[in-house]
Amino acid sequence: MIWSEPVGNGGRLIGTGSAVTQLEIDKGLAGSSGSGANDSGVTKRVFGTVISWMQERRRPVFLVATANDVTALPPEFLRKGRFDEIFAVDLPNETERKEIFSIHLNRRKRGDLFKKMNGKAIDATQYFTGSEIEALIEEALFNAFDEGRDINEADLIAAAKDTQPLAVTAKEKVDAIRSWAQSKARWASSKIEPQTTTKRRVIG
Repeated sequence: MIWSEPVGNGGRLIGTGSAVTQLEIDKGLAGSSGSGANDSGVTKRVFGTVISWMQERRRPVFLVATANDVTALPPEFLRKGRFDEIFAVDLPNETERKEIFSIHLNRRKRGDLFKKMNGKAIDATQYFTGSEIEALIEEALFNAFDEGRDINEADLIAAAKDTQPLAVTAKEKVDAIRSWAQSKARWASSKIEPQTTTKRRVIG
């Protein structure tokens, strides 16, 4: 394809047939608007190739790209016509967090714990991403194992209290991305919880 892991490390262009997926394209195209001094202009050439291909391709191709920070992408990449739609994936809402807990607890053979949960762990992770929820489950499992017992919901809540999610440590950046998405993208979730601020709310 256009580039692989060694070039533009952090982004991979994967294509099969008439479908192409670009993972973390903001990393793969980082520096495309700069002078190119750091990589001998490789990123700028790659970006030019991608833009030309998107504009001039002859066959129908289903193109999907993901980005952690869409504000870091060059403006010309996001103009109307490059992509049919831009979806924003916000921090998971209550329903989504419940599903995330279910997936990761069942994956670790702790489905019975999920059935017993009263919702406090879900409330305690209001500003957590999916990967942060997975990480706190791992931490809770290690802590319970260290004490010679099985994990319970109190362990999950304790791990949440000990974790500062990205929405708190990088509040300004997260709020800026969310503000950009409000007017320039379509929300992927049908029900988004009010998240205009990122104050921690942990229920013990």
